[in-house]
Amino acid sequence: MKSHTKPLLLLTLTACLPLFAGCHGSKEQTSFSVPEAFDTSKDYEITFWAKNDTNKTQTDIYKKAISDFQELYPNITVNIRLYTDYGKIYNDVITNIATDTTPDVCITYPDHIATYLTGQGTVVPLDDLIADQNYGLGGSELAFDSPSSDEIIPKFLDECSFDGHYYALPFMRSTEACYINKTYVEALGYTLPETLTWDFVWEVSEAAMKKDSDGKFLINGQDVMIPFIYKSTDNMMIQMLKQKGAGYSTSDGEIDLFNDTTKELLNTIAAHAKTGAFSTFKISSYPANFLNAGQCIFAVDSTAGSTWMGTNAPLCDISDSALVDFDTEVMTIPQFDPDHPSMISQGPSICIFNKKDPQEVLASWLFTQYLLTNDVQTAYSETEGYVPVTSKAQNSDQYQDYLSRAGEDNNAHYKIKIQASRLLLNNMANTFITPVFNGSASLRDAAGQLIETVTKSVRRKQEVNNDFIKKLYSDVSSLYHLDQANSTSGGKKDLGPLPGTAMLLLGSLAAAWILILIYLLLRHFCKSK
Repeated sequence: MKSHTKPLLLLTLTACLPLFAGCHGSKEQTSFSVPEAFDTSKDYEITFWAKNDTNKTQTDIYKKAISDFQELYPNITVNIRLYTDYGKIYNDVITNIATDTTPDVCITYPDHIATYLTGQGTVVPLDDLIADQNYGLGGSELAFDSPSSDEIIPKFLDECSFDGHYYALPFMRSTEACYINKTYVEALGYTLPETLTWDFVWEVSEAAMKKDSDGKFLINGQDVMIPFIYKSTDNMMIQMLKQKGAGYSTSDGEIDLFNDTTKELLNTIAAHAKTGAFSTFKISSYPANFLNAGQCIFAVDSTAGSTWMGTNAPLCDISDSALVDFDTEVMTIPQFDPDHPSMISQGPSICIFNKKDPQEVLASWLFTQYLLTNDVQTAYSETEGYVPVTSKAQNSDQYQDYLSRAGEDNNAHYKIKIQASRLLLNNMANTFITPVFNGSASLRDAAGQLIETVTKSVRRKQEVNNDFIKKLYSDVSSLYHLDQANSTSGGKKDLGPLPGTAMLLLGSLAAAWILILIYLLLRHFCKSK
């Protein structure tokens, strides 16, 4: 073979190399190098995606935060895009990753961020930015009073860490609360315990199902009564398993959801769904509407949903004629062990998407930090039953004054809203976070789907037994692709060998390249003769 044939051979073999790869995996995130200084001589325009529950007050808070920030950094323009649902934010981000048109700053959930990370260099790792002496948390060159990393509640910050890196900062946090029609509980002959238990809730709920001779429920004199409604069934299952000390998932993404304890819980839920004592938001609608109409006794929703709960709720969605007057109590979610309560902590976080210009990323980081200042944190927390994510804001005079004024009015200082916030503040040590990894959002959805399917099936007169649950486990696992993701972690682990069909295809392609190589070499040899 003549020497000038070697480049041809090398080129062909190089083209063949990817075809022989036997493993596949997710993409690694590139690190971010913090600029030595922020360039104030240039103008930067950043996009900010956030959620707003059609709450004008929240919109005004975002606008004021942007305006105040731009006064400090006149060379940074922040353009906001508001969504009414975190799921829509998630879908749009996924779409925009493919077209390289992601926003600069986005308020989203850590579970969703884990999915964003499957793209190459999509989300900026924040480790170096957080620690930077000049522009990091509490940095010396900031134009505002930023909290230090030690002033962010550790548990809240931990939820933003996966695969050994921080990919977000917490923005707001909440837990779930049980909003109770205390008037009906006492009318049924019960007294609320110091800590709500599952046994108590089930017993009272069943007692409320009694009817008179006309088919009206005795407790409310109406045709409708669903004593116990749970809004987020994924949280319901996750928390019940946690309280039982049973598996859900390991920290690195091993799936433990489909266990015997889960089966036991599903059988209990099925029994109460059969009597009509239990339902879910997806099946029946918003718990708040039933509670406020006197058609529900125990309504479980986020503390952030407190402004919809109760006779005097400022965001009540039902007509005045349907509204029932009752005493509202706010308690922790039901527990199996009242001496050791356990409840979930969750909420939206802020991530930054990578851009070609590191100065643009730094501008995004400055705005992200500004959202953690006392003024923004306190103002947003006051709109709903969220709590600030920093000890600095929680302990501020402004926030403490807000908490002390519970019941002064039914808007800014709505009693139930402030009680819901205090519930989380008082139970910080009793809260937990769920592991975040690529696929954790699907696992969460699967946990809720188990309850939804069982409840619907019972309503359709299907029998829930061992065979039913066995098939349910298989169906849900396949539906959410959990059978394919059981061993993955954060999208970073090797996904193992390619399927046989893929290997066959690659082998065929490799053979074709080899034949092409032989043809080219023979042709070249004949011409050189």
